[in-house]
Amino acid sequence: MSEAKWIKQLQAVLDCPVREMQLPIQDWNMVIEDRITSNNSQKPNAVTTGDYVIGPEGAVWFLLHIGAQLVNLLEVERERLSETELRLISWTLAQMLAEKTKSYEGIPESERYARELGAWIEEQLEAGETKQPLPDRLMSRGKLFSSMIPFLLVSEQAESGRASYNELEKLLRTFLAEEVIIIPLKEQEWLILGPITLIHDAQLEERDEEDEESIEESLTSIVSGLHEMLSSEWIGECHLAVAQPISPISSIVSVSALLRETIHLGKAFHVGTNIHLPWLLHLERLLDTIPETQRVKFVEQALKRKDAFLEPEILTTLETFFALDCNVSETAKKLYIHRNTLLYRLDKLKQETELDVRQFRDAVLVKIILLLYKVTKRS
Repeated sequence: MSEAKWIKQLQAVLDCPVREMQLPIQDWNMVIEDRITSNNSQKPNAVTTGDYVIGPEGAVWFLLHIGAQLVNLLEVERERLSETELRLISWTLAQMLAEKTKSYEGIPESERYARELGAWIEEQLEAGETKQPLPDRLMSRGKLFSSMIPFLLVSEQAESGRASYNELEKLLRTFLAEEVIIIPLKEQEWLILGPITLIHDAQLEERDEEDEESIEESLTSIVSGLHEMLSSEWIGECHLAVAQPISPISSIVSVSALLRETIHLGKAFHVGTNIHLPWLLHLERLLDTIPETQRVKFVEQALKRKDAFLEPEILTTLETFFALDCNVSETAKKLYIHRNTLLYRLDKLKQETELDVRQFRDAVLVKIILLLYKVTKRS
């Protein structure tokens, strides 16, 4: 069970506020010293994980973890808890935390932190709470206060695991920068935070151009290079998405949701494409909300000949035509065909579907049909 869920359930059972909190180690030691003085029976190191003390305001504090500078606690704000209730909560926490600690045995500290952070992000995504800021216990380490570039990497290879994490970390630090942070989410899925200086470096390389490269163009260039490196040197088939720079401390969950949605839309509407950019998928995001039955019905009603889009030549022609803003000359040049050949293909499509993509209204309709057709065709 996720941490957020069991805290909520415990709060519901006890019918009182329950929350995680942190104390400086000095304050914690003072609380323990007061306890020793009042009880005259217990040494400071006798307080172990899951054990509890009464805080200065009367709330009960259960010990979760003692770090070098901070102590993680679970605070239960109820005036009267029976001795049996206290002991039951203490025992349950001790068992849960022991299992959690066991799962991280033998893992380096940096990877353990990344996995804890990833687990927390995953919990928030499952709960649909995308606006949650990072808890204190996870923001005390790392470089999450600076603006960083978020990437989401999803591997299509079957094998994954800790060895892959180490190899991925080494590759990314070499390709991007030493400041990169790799956060495992689901199996074969990683959130990658790269330094914002990557954008400046990419723009410097394009300084010879008359027009300065935009941030989106720089991000596209960076993610393209990253995908080429990963697919050729390590991970094989994979999908990558990138978003505008963020401050991870406040928006790491929401951007993870955005990037996951971006890859979902990219894989659904643009088969064969491995790089997905959220600022290019607004129409796909809208169409994805349409129920499956309505998509099929729309395509059937809009097309005179449903199989007109089955021809690979027509599909390639239309995708290139729309990618180049419906420019006939540029499309012909891109497809290495004569302009008249392209016009012949468009006339043929008009004859079969009664839709002329050189007219704005029909072009919009064909673009929507094309996106929906590719999705409904696979279902």
